[in-house]
Amino acid sequence: MARDAASFSSDEEDDHRNLIHQNDTKPVSPGEHRAAAFDVEDFESRIGGDRRPKLAKLAFNKRYLFAVFLPIFIVVLYFTADLRGLFSYNVSSIKAGSFGDRMRESELQALYLLRQQQLGLLTLWNQTFRDLGADQNSSLSGSNSSEINKGHQSLVSSSASFAEFKSAVLKQISLNKEIQDVLLLPHQSGNLSAEGAGDVGFANFGGYGFDRCKKVDQRFSERRTIEWNPKSNKFLLAICLSGQMSNHLICLEKHMFFAAVLNRVLVIPSSRVDYSYHRVLDIDHINQCLGRKVVISFEEFSEIRKNHLHIDRFICYFSLPQHCFVDDEHVKKLKNLGLSMGKLESPWVEDVKRPSKRTVQDIQAKFASNDDVIAIGDVFFADVEQEWVMQPGGPLAHKCKTLIEPSRLIMLTAERFIQTFLGKDYIALHFRRHGFLKFCNAKKPSCFYPIPQAADCISRVVERANTPAIYLSTDAAESETGLLQSLIVVNGKVVPLVKRPASNSAEKWDALLYRHGLQDDVQVEAMLDKTICAMSSVFIGASGSTFTEDILRLRKDWGSASVCDEYLCQGEEPNFIAGKK
Repeated sequence: MARDAASFSSDEEDDHRNLIHQNDTKPVSPGEHRAAAFDVEDFESRIGGDRRPKLAKLAFNKRYLFAVFLPIFIVVLYFTADLRGLFSYNVSSIKAGSFGDRMRESELQALYLLRQQQLGLLTLWNQTFRDLGADQNSSLSGSNSSEINKGHQSLVSSSASFAEFKSAVLKQISLNKEIQDVLLLPHQSGNLSAEGAGDVGFANFGGYGFDRCKKVDQRFSERRTIEWNPKSNKFLLAICLSGQMSNHLICLEKHMFFAAVLNRVLVIPSSRVDYSYHRVLDIDHINQCLGRKVVISFEEFSEIRKNHLHIDRFICYFSLPQHCFVDDEHVKKLKNLGLSMGKLESPWVEDVKRPSKRTVQDIQAKFASNDDVIAIGDVFFADVEQEWVMQPGGPLAHKCKTLIEPSRLIMLTAERFIQTFLGKDYIALHFRRHGFLKFCNAKKPSCFYPIPQAADCISRVVERANTPAIYLSTDAAESETGLLQSLIVVNGKVVPLVKRPASNSAEKWDALLYRHGLQDDVQVEAMLDKTICAMSSVFIGASGSTFTEDILRLRKDWGSASVCDEYLCQGEEPNFIAGKK
């Protein structure tokens, strides 16, 4: 035992000498070291030392270790465990955790919205300087001869830019309010609701003209009109052969103008040689709007002239490339109606590919006649007083919004569909595809856009209009509409494309059509599509399509046209165009 102690002391002395040498401090004698060192044997000798049995020394060591580690264990337990939670069920702690979760969720959402606001403000900042640079370049490159015209364009451009600026500012204000609402949401509980706290001053912005897609003021009071006072025994048979239903409706509108200029009653074509107009139009509506009998069906005309169904003069507006577009087949159909006629004639040389601008005086001079029954055809491409004819409400004096409009049954069905699927605010899209590729590529620039480019253009309009849904009127294949749907994303959300669903007995929005035998009629469905599009908040049309043009006419006449209405990708060219064979 003494040898072991001596050995232990010698080892410790060597170690300390090494440490002292390394630290370069004063050496310590072995005696001093032994006195300073913690010696278990000396400590034991003070309390009994060698007289205690070894078992007592072992028990003492355990008590000592227990005394040392117990406080450490208590400290660790105190900081790592909720002692109160071990013995009590605290509901408030659960509520606090739930509140904290809601706070964290709101803060993350607010951060995302703040990021969106930052991007919006940066875009507005860059756009401002881009417009400023464009204005400076324009002012430096002007010429005296075009100064007035450029001044007008600059005024229009400035007005449009200011409207864009106002709209962008309003959008950021709205986004800021949304951020406030998100941050306040976790604090809304019980009677202490923060609702409305973020609305201070916001409700007053409605009166400052911030509606980016406001309705167009059509100035109906400034319309230039002509009275239609026909002689009851003078008739004009409308001949419309070019294109499909939309073309025929435009042709019919021009015929009404001709009939008013020539003081004649207009006879609507028979369904045996043309479309069934009575299924899509309300003929009596036209007469009621003018307060007199100005339009009659072919059946009514046949009853009036049953003893003498004869066309006294058949006048062709166009002489080239073919008189009136009337071929032998159509002449045969007219004769099958019991009509007799003379030779087709044209008062002038007029090419359908290069129509000349004509006036009311030209029509009166070339088409006026004392004959009881005349026929004029086809006037779809006729360029007669174009601005007068195409003005809102049309060229004729009447007491309605428009004369040629969908039947009451179709209008009601459209309203029921909108109430069921769309609501008040929606964009309508006429997405013409079938047969449009070849037609558009023959034009310069082309009007046929790749799906991704079209989706980008549509998304921009949706963002500007801030509408939740798009009504899709299209003849496109499902493969195209499916891709289009997946690509129309605004603010991280897919904007749904809504199409008229297949007939379902559980749905009642189209019950009126079934009740009156109008279901599964292609022309009725086309007119229903037009009506839904014409009632939309914003309309995106297909350039070059008369279906789109007729929708624009209805929107203009009904007063539903928006400043955001446009053709698809208006002002852009397709980013890829196929070659010609």
